[in-house]
Amino acid sequence: MTIGIIGAMEEEVTSLRESMEVISAKNVLGLDFYFGKLSGKNTVVVRSGIGKVNAAVCAQVLIDLYAVDCIINVGVAGALDRSLTIGDIVISSDTVYHDFDTTVLGDEPGVISRMDESFFPADEGLVKLAKDTVEALGYPVCIGRVASGDRFVASSEEKAKIKSLFKAVCCEMEGAAIAHTSYLNRIPFVILRVISDNADDGGNVDYERFFRESALKAASILKKMIEAID
Repeated sequence: MTIGIIGAMEEEVTSLRESMEVISAKNVLGLDFYFGKLSGKNTVVVRSGIGKVNAAVCAQVLIDLYAVDCIINVGVAGALDRSLTIGDIVISSDTVYHDFDTTVLGDEPGVISRMDESFFPADEGLVKLAKDTVEALGYPVCIGRVASGDRFVASSEEKAKIKSLFKAVCCEMEGAAIAHTSYLNRIPFVILRVISDNADDGGNVDYERFFRESALKAASILKKMIEAID
């Protein structure tokens, strides 16, 4: 089995890469893919860059070039659910694009016209494994919908709108694109995010304060999770 790991920011993948026994490194489309052993498993770690297109391209390279058996997206997110606080862990049940809008054509918000699925479900086995790992480490965990879009959500008004329309528990900028790509290729995936801010009017301040700490926490959880993958 080969596991693909995608983080958007350097801070989200540095700890993982430093923990790997790196066997090879390859630059593809400006992305650096590191293949080796992490927690004893064949793993490819890559920083996708920010946003949906970067994330989707990165996922497709993992599938085409490295033939990964599953993809895990790791990083930070902004809380939409009131029960979540900074440092809490979110595991995706499914994902949706909060900025995809063809309502003028009669679709519901987030629905991709003429496509069978718009809410991409995470792999149940990976969700359970992630949940068991987080609980064993003693961290608060929430399984719920992740909403993705090409903008940093940092206003109470937008936060309330996304929460109301999509019933999502958190928001970020890459997960749905990775899920979409995985779905089309029939590759199991899951998203593991640590809450770094509250996605409201103070979200940018919280993000700057807690981003690095949250990214390291996400990486440490993922390393434990990979140990348990068969």
